[in-house]
Amino acid sequence: MDSPIVTRLFRQLFSRRACQSLRSHSELPFRIQGARKHGQSRGLSSTSRRGDEADDARRNESQWQQRTDLFPLDMSEEYQKYPIVTADQLRGRRERPRRVKMLTRDFIEDSLYNPSYGYFSKQVVIFTPGEPFDFNNIQDEPEFHRLLGQRYTEFEDKLDAISPNESRQLWHTPTELFRPYYGEAIARYLITNYKLSQYPYHDLIIYEMGAGNGTLMLNILDYIRSTEPSVYDRTKFKIIEISSSLAKLQASQLLRSANSRGHASKVEIINKSIFEWDVVVPSPCFFLAMEVFDNFAHDAIRYDPLTEEPLQGTVLIDRVGEFHEFYTPHIDPIASRFLRVRHAATSGHYPLPLPQSKILRKLRARMPFMPNLSDPEYIPTRLMQFFDILGKYFPSHRLLTSDFHDLPDTIKGVNAPVVQTRYQRRTVPVTTPYVHQGYFDILFPTDFNVMELMYRAITGKLTRVLSHEEFLRRWAYVEETETKNGENPLLSWYKNASVLTTV
Repeated sequence: MDSPIVTRLFRQLFSRRACQSLRSHSELPFRIQGARKHGQSRGLSSTSRRGDEADDARRNESQWQQRTDLFPLDMSEEYQKYPIVTADQLRGRRERPRRVKMLTRDFIEDSLYNPSYGYFSKQVVIFTPGEPFDFNNIQDEPEFHRLLGQRYTEFEDKLDAISPNESRQLWHTPTELFRPYYGEAIARYLITNYKLSQYPYHDLIIYEMGAGNGTLMLNILDYIRSTEPSVYDRTKFKIIEISSSLAKLQASQLLRSANSRGHASKVEIINKSIFEWDVVVPSPCFFLAMEVFDNFAHDAIRYDPLTEEPLQGTVLIDRVGEFHEFYTPHIDPIASRFLRVRHAATSGHYPLPLPQSKILRKLRARMPFMPNLSDPEYIPTRLMQFFDILGKYFPSHRLLTSDFHDLPDTIKGVNAPVVQTRYQRRTVPVTTPYVHQGYFDILFPTDFNVMELMYRAITGKLTRVLSHEEFLRRWAYVEETETKNGENPLLSWYKNASVLTTV
């Protein structure tokens, strides 16, 4: 079973720093061994060189080799021999794969969403603070932070009293922290825009993807029922939830009290991935995607600094479950389409992990021990596919999404993720996305400057991007979340988030 093994490897996170090793092969895609970094899930000793490896490295030296001071074992034979698999092919598998290779996006998708061992399928617990915070009677933000920490401790103490778990993955959302005020702000946006453009000719149809505990759904429906009965009569709320455990939790929340049971006839919970959607919804609808883009799978791309040729990342999983990263100039159709659509939609204006000056790149390439591929860029290919789904199957949708445009403590690279886990109630960040599948959150920032333009290009719709604070100043009753000294956590706690809406 995972538990004893994971406990041992998590303890390694606090006791050692492993080395990072890099290597490429002249006849194979460029390779990086990213599984020897500090804080990763497999606390293994550094790989030592074979006696003749330095000579082999010199013989294999080419313009594609990443030059560093340490080289891992040669995995050329395994790379040629192991089959490539996708996250979809692994969905029915109960054990983590070995002796395979996967595109980076498939590895991330499998790590987060595999039904048997994925992070969101088995590990995640969403924090619920209990009774809503009475912000008007809280002195200031530090006191709110102290009260939140106290409720966190009480919440986890109750869970440990039932089933102790040192590696419990516990996190919160603005919906839970600012219940019901956050959800009511979303409801006001929906009601106003529905009445302006659809009422009384169409029903108010709301889709929510990744609904967590179901709190946002209940807050929205409660508000519509109490303030706009005629709109409530025509409201339908549909949740699209990939996680079976969360879908069951949402259904139980709906039946938890007489008040919530009153919404049962309005709600449908669809337990499937949005990427499996194959039914056209011709009616106008609102589509909510709150804090879900950050966990969409990304591809890893590196560039040749002289030619600017992109190379796509693949991770090889060996016979003992260790990870080895390769890069190949053969870009698969999905990543290739992303690069083309992005370039067309932005007119070529987007960040790359390359110095602007070609002269500087050439000088750096001539320096000893300098890498001859760029840092990685993580491209949101899954997000592009989500836009495809909206455009094809929800042609009359209006999107409302909120997510992080910036994240602290990201790993190295452009648009790079935060990769972290919890152990003994402490957050443990690591420096690679290639970690023990299912025990680490892998969350990416969203470049709204780029993705807004791609959304427009794919769906043909117009959009507006606001900061989290700007959106809530328009739609929230901000006086309800103001503390005694005038501070407002609802407005100040998510300054690194943006909101995109279809107009």
